[in-house]
Amino acid sequence: MRSPVLAPSILSADFTRLGEDIAACQAGGADWMHVDVMDGHFVPNMTLGPLIVEACRRATSLPLDVHLMIEKPENMLEAFAKAGADRLTVHVETCPHLHRTIQQIQALGVKAGVTLNPATPAIMLKEILPLVDLVLVMTVNPGFGGQNFIVETLPKIVEIRQALDAIGSNAWLEVDGGVSEKTLPALMKAGVDAFVAGNAVFKHPNGIHAGIKTLRAVLADNL
Repeated sequence: MRSPVLAPSILSADFTRLGEDIAACQAGGADWMHVDVMDGHFVPNMTLGPLIVEACRRATSLPLDVHLMIEKPENMLEAFAKAGADRLTVHVETCPHLHRTIQQIQALGVKAGVTLNPATPAIMLKEILPLVDLVLVMTVNPGFGGQNFIVETLPKIVEIRQALDAIGSNAWLEVDGGVSEKTLPALMKAGVDAFVAGNAVFKHPNGIHAGIKTLRAVLADNL
């Protein structure tokens, strides 16, 4: 099993000091920076656009893992690629022509990911799985940070891990939602190797470095 990846989500950062928080994540040992993009339509919240991604790109050399929780993501792919995204992840639920969308992302020179909401079954990935670079399983309903982990998503994660292994895929299996020192062991056992963490990093009582260090210790203990 390859070394797990930790991707702090800037959704939980202090936006009055975003550059400093991102720099602290990089200095603290984060692997990627996760950027949640919400349009107020597909999810009940609005967040970030290409300008913020561009600002994040200037603030860090870490890969930018950009999660598009938006309708018609195909219309925005080029803008986010130009802004500096290293990975673009789109939802099964918003892409009626998913193969085309994944091909568009990869044609832009960006890694392509696909994601499922908690209630969307793993079978929805069957046809696209050989083509993607990352699979993201939402372990909370998307839209807001700080939600409780939905434990019923664990069997789906196991199913997707088995499917990836069966086809010899090197795609990352990522989770987003409720990731903490308490949920990490079960997620690792299920086969996850990329972890998006928001409050566990940015809201840690002893600061960002301590949050990352705490999660790293749990990951090391469960390898």
